[in-house]
Amino acid sequence: MDHHSGLVEHEQLFIGGELTDPAGTDTIEVVSPHTEQVIGRVPHASRADVDRAVAAARTSFDSGVWARTPPAERIAVVTRIKDAFAARSEEIARLISAQNGTPYTAGVMVQSLAAMMVWDAAITVARDFAYEERRAGVLGPLLVRREPAGVVAAVVPWNVPQFTAAAKLAPALLAGCSVVLKVSPETPLDAYVLAEIAAGAGLPPGVLSILPADREVSEYLVGHPGVDKVSFTGSVAAGKRVMEVAARHLGRVTLELGGKSAAVILPDADLDAAVAGIAPYAWMINGQACVAQTRILAPRDRYQEIAERFTAVAAALKVGDPLDPATEVGPLVAHRQQRRSLDYIALGREEGAEVLAGGGTPPEQKTGWYVEPTLFGDVENSMRIAREEIFGPVVCLLPYEDEEEAVRIADDSEYGLSGSVWTADVERGIEVARRVRTGTYSVNTFGIDMLGPFGGYKNSGIGREFGPEGFGEYLEHKMIHLPAGA
Repeated sequence: MDHHSGLVEHEQLFIGGELTDPAGTDTIEVVSPHTEQVIGRVPHASRADVDRAVAAARTSFDSGVWARTPPAERIAVVTRIKDAFAARSEEIARLISAQNGTPYTAGVMVQSLAAMMVWDAAITVARDFAYEERRAGVLGPLLVRREPAGVVAAVVPWNVPQFTAAAKLAPALLAGCSVVLKVSPETPLDAYVLAEIAAGAGLPPGVLSILPADREVSEYLVGHPGVDKVSFTGSVAAGKRVMEVAARHLGRVTLELGGKSAAVILPDADLDAAVAGIAPYAWMINGQACVAQTRILAPRDRYQEIAERFTAVAAALKVGDPLDPATEVGPLVAHRQQRRSLDYIALGREEGAEVLAGGGTPPEQKTGWYVEPTLFGDVENSMRIAREEIFGPVVCLLPYEDEEEAVRIADDSEYGLSGSVWTADVERGIEVARRVRTGTYSVNTFGIDMLGPFGGYKNSGIGREFGPEGFGEYLEHKMIHLPAGA
């Protein structure tokens, strides 16, 4: 899809595995963050639609039509989803870029292929997963079972809509759960491709519904008594609200929330490698990534050199139309997000930080919610720009005296999602990694591996996604006592 292909319109909702007319007449207009023109229109799901979707999920789950299907058969269905997704990855990437401004070149990888890899890794985990084990108990033999958690409400954001959807759907479906996926009003169009793929894969009726809706309907879904488990990705404020609402019926929750991750450059680091390794993840998805390395910690005696290099990188990033293959930084998803970044840039100046690169809107962009890739120098960790998640292309450079102080600054945050350390000595890097209280960490690289547990300490969340740990979030444990000698 390009900017000239006209409007993408859908008039129905995907409920219980099929497209059906919505209960209400409200619609969502999807606006291009580049042209500011309407590029899509879909129904806005209402509470009545949520009731229908939860009822379909509840019925399918309680009947056992999917939950009691042999795991190998569930794997076969989910593998068809993964293969169909892979076949349409270019189309999906273009659709997401058009909606949220992710540069298409990076988008094929980060929006599409990474999502396909999530499906693939979940299948790998499911293949080896032991749902039952025998254990010697104190009083006699035990059979410990893991059974599907039930009806799952999966709520995903607009920044990586298919990646976050896959992180929830793949393990939930493989575990035997029925799912209601609530997608963001900013990015509902790619969800219809996913619905089409799911419909063709052979999921039983009722097992999957996909609803685009705003916060209010989302809250209704999360608090629905027919939901057993909520998996949410989004902001800390919204995550706290999800937990509060789900608590009314003791819904289980997994929360993947924000970050303010620190990349620590140790004095012995190879600067060419460190700068090349950090920069793409400092400004990734135009800064709209929870794991973005938004605080760069530099040793004071190499600070000037490091500042010059990152300033040059920021200034050279190509800003423009997200669907232009040369673009490295696109527009932010919405006008409110552009405003937010610009407000933080003004705040950083007031707090006394120095703008080393960017600091405004790119003059050559006549339309669109653009913010220049911005780098602040001489940032102190007490400044709000160093403490609060901006969710835009604004990166802070902080000097430190010694390794002790670097670890202390990295940890001095209400978040604990990600981080990295750059050093000539990998063992020393691992020592730093062990000390920083964060859920994922990288030494001389950056990544989120889909076969390991991903999630946060502190305000960055509760629970884990990916790997056997993430798979386990969609299962309940059952202990069965057996008679002696069984």
